Amino acid sequence: MTNRGRKKDPPAGGRGTRPSGKEAGAMGRDPRDRSEALVRRASHVLSIEAEGIAGLRERINENFSRAIDILLAAPGKLVLTGVGKSGLIGRKIAATFASTGTPAFFLHPAEGMHGDIGMVRTGDVVIALSNSGETEEIVRLLPIFKRLGLSLIALTGNPDSILARHADVALDAGVREEACPLGLAPTASTTAMLALGDALAVVLFEEKGFSSEDFAMLHPGGTLGHRLQKVEDVMHRGEEIPLVLPETPLKDALFVISSKRLGVTGVVNGKGALVGVITDGDVRRAMARGVDLFTTNAGEIMTRGPKRLTSSELAASALRKMEEFSITSLFVFDEKAPETLVGIVHIHDLLKAGVG
Repeated sequence: MTNRGRKKDPPAGGRGTRPSGKEAGAMGRDPRDRSEALVRRASHVLSIEAEGIAGLRERINENFSRAIDILLAAPGKLVLTGVGKSGLIGRKIAATFASTGTPAFFLHPAEGMHGDIGMVRTGDVVIALSNSGETEEIVRLLPIFKRLGLSLIALTGNPDSILARHADVALDAGVREEACPLGLAPTASTTAMLALGDALAVVLFEEKGFSSEDFAMLHPGGTLGHRLQKVEDVMHRGEEIPLVLPETPLKDALFVISSKRLGVTGVVNGKGALVGVITDGDVRRAMARGVDLFTTNAGEIMTRGPKRLTSSELAASALRKMEEFSITSLFVFDEKAPETLVGIVHIHDLLKAGVG
């Protein structure tokens, strides 16, 4: 994916990252010299890639804003298309859009010419990736895109190309040079395209107001899904909630703690409002002080003002609160009715669900 129209200034001392004769000779003699030379070459590659991305910042202008407006107004899906390495980058960008609330898929141009164009509908938006902007397979699809009335956004390294001229918006993703020492393998150019695609996806979902809760809905599995589960997804409800009254004998409160197997019981008044909490540790400490299990009531040893959270909070927030206050359980309340007790969550529930 050589960037047409842009002169390449090879780094001093040789073309690209190819080692000098001195370096090559050193690599053959001393393993330490070879290691240092490899590190220098890798660092040079990363510098070129980083410069390619940094150069994009100077070219982010009103065209980028226009592209975002097109995406926001689109009634249909987002279609990414490209060939070769650009196609692989297109697949990743499509996945990023889809995972952040914008329906998107990848269409291979060659397959599109043989029937897969049927997946595209009026109202969709196409993002075409081509460093040269002259990729034959994409150019052949341009009349079809126009005939269907699709908006077209081009990501290209050649603003004067056929693709750029026929696009509704052309975003310049060009780089000064590839990291490949031959200047042939797509390296810095594909990195720049990927970064520009990420910029589109992130700005778009920010404009849409995409939230962490929305993200959780689209990532139910894996580490991300576990971290973004809500408290209501893992809490105990109804009869599983250990509760006693303030006048409940301590021996009976201890039975509730043991039978519910959560190491704790809530203490509620006659109106069902949570007024305190008793842990099995509280009972043990009371007994060590000589408290009589049969003559003492739950209200006499309960801890008032227990920590709480709402059912809509992230499970990860519950875990952080438990760690902060060195507790193992939290009572859960309805977000819309803050005094309504709806559940209890134990640290073991969070760990079992993969939160942490």
